[in-house]
Amino acid sequence: MKTDMPFYGVQKPQRSAILKEIRKAHPITSRDDYRSVVIALWNLPHREEKYLAISTAQAFPKLIERDHIPMYEQMIREGAWWDFVDDLAIRLVGRAVLDARKKNQTWPSTLMDTWINDDDMWIRRSAIIMQVLHKEHTDEERLFTYCIDHMHETDFFIRKAIGWALRAHSYINPTGVKKFLKQHKSDLSGLSYREGARALVRKGKM
Repeated sequence: MKTDMPFYGVQKPQRSAILKEIRKAHPITSRDDYRSVVIALWNLPHREEKYLAISTAQAFPKLIERDHIPMYEQMIREGAWWDFVDDLAIRLVGRAVLDARKKNQTWPSTLMDTWINDDDMWIRRSAIIMQVLHKEHTDEERLFTYCIDHMHETDFFIRKAIGWALRAHSYINPTGVKKFLKQHKSDLSGLSYREGARALVRKGKM
């Protein structure tokens, strides 16, 4: 593993078993418990302990909400690598955003517009990919706008994020994504274009 962070070498199946034991030993019955346990695990030094923090946060869907986004944001900034960031962005921040959008709350738009302009590349990546599981609830206008506004970036993780987000949306609106890709082909990086078009090509729609 290319990291300076210490790790035990414990694989996901074993981490899942450990998570069950953690939940038995430290039952979470309140928002305070939730924050305390997640942060306590996150602040431990080993990579697997941080994976457990993220898994614990995901294990309580009713507590994945706006009030905990600052905690998730802190973890994204400190984690600063895709194996932490992507789950945090999609399954935690993204879930809170989706639930709020379904309730017609307006704060998700403000959050996303703030994050997409953040100096931290991992926060910008999070703004692009947090909708990949939103399906028909995707804010397509923002998705396309973010891709246009950041397609000039040269960082691999931003280019990959753009392609991933477009590919996910192509399952819902293949015509719209195809049109977008054709219109911006000369400006998108090769990586973003290929990733965005992958599902369309496989289905013979591109």
